[in-house]
Amino acid sequence: MTRANRQRLLLLITVPVLLGAALWQWQRDAHNAPGNLTALDPAAITRITLHLADAPALHYEKRDGHWWHVDGTPVRAIDGRLDDLASTAAAPVLGWRALGDFDPTKIGLAPPRAVLELDGQTLQFGETSVTGPQHYVRVGQRVALVPSRYMPRSPELHTTELP
Repeated sequence: MTRANRQRLLLLITVPVLLGAALWQWQRDAHNAPGNLTALDPAAITRITLHLADAPALHYEKRDGHWWHVDGTPVRAIDGRLDDLASTAAAPVLGWRALGDFDPTKIGLAPPRAVLELDGQTLQFGETSVTGPQHYVRVGQRVALVPSRYMPRSPELHTTELP
């Protein structure tokens, strides 16, 4: 076998092996990705309850494509602000840990700084992480780190009443 033929054979063996290894790594990374905060579709959410610190809980419902603050007399809410709260359902998670790995008091989850309920799914928000602009979020018995932009804030309300 000539030198050129040996090099071609080595190349024909090496390229598929490298492609196979790259495919395996891509599948492994996709399988181990932390995913989103919940499995809920933000566009399908119709009920939001927000409880910030010591303030009373705020309740919202989506009716005919618009958000309404439904505590007392229904008042129209700013759709964009409530859609932002609903988008928290699909917040990208930077990492998951078991709740038992933390002292909930030290990460702001006992009591939580904010509690957001999206169609019955409860998300408890804690302190900012020391590793960057991220917040601890309790989801069931797990704690996620999510970007700080998903930390709930009180939405502003319009003053129009339900007709």
